[in-house]
Amino acid sequence: MSFLATQALTRRFGGLTAVDQVDFRLEPGEIRAVIGPNGAGKTTLVSMICGRVAPSAGRIQFDGADITALPPWQRVARGIVYTFQITSVFRNLSCFDNVALAAQRAVTLGKAPWHPVDQHALTSTVAQALERVELHERSDTPASALPYGHQRLLEVAMSLALKPKLLVLDEPTQGLSEAEIANFCKLVREIAADATILLIEHNMDVVMELAQRITVMNNGAILAEGTPAEITASPAVQQAYLGA
Repeated sequence: MSFLATQALTRRFGGLTAVDQVDFRLEPGEIRAVIGPNGAGKTTLVSMICGRVAPSAGRIQFDGADITALPPWQRVARGIVYTFQITSVFRNLSCFDNVALAAQRAVTLGKAPWHPVDQHALTSTVAQALERVELHERSDTPASALPYGHQRLLEVAMSLALKPKLLVLDEPTQGLSEAEIANFCKLVREIAADATILLIEHNMDVVMELAQRITVMNNGAILAEGTPAEITASPAVQQAYLGA
């Protein structure tokens, strides 16, 4: 059984079918990229996997369980963590407090409201997450004072504090400089030692550098899947997306 699997997953918005009977498989430890033109259904697909959008039909299995009907917070508790295409941090809070909110959420999921929080463990989790994205020296800095690229990294630190089994990154390099993109790619490879990565990305240099396998979507369906070399050589992909 695959780590993540969808069966005939479909989402309709009125008369528009955004995702059409998609069978998708993801194995543990993979870095998988999902690419395709705008409107191909990429974000809708991962939004259904994460629970942000309910499917019109089909099923989702994750880590041996059917999660089709689970709300987003229960999926987070099972290890599915999503970072948004538009940066979503608490701008008036410090970097430490942003990550602490996520870490506290992780340690209290599924527990009674009066369950005590181990403050030492919480502080350690936050410090480790900030150090991993190299923001530990800006722990007390308000998120609003960070440059955009560092706000993206802060969001990744918040995700890491949730201890993901599956980390979904939606357009993570959007708005980053070339140097920031290089550092981000290094970080993703490090994260992949502990978590499976599902990456939606338009920057093909990033996709080709990071992805072990690529899923290409077009018109709500999977057009092709394969290694970066196989996808680059695919005539169907060339015609639909790569523009060669």
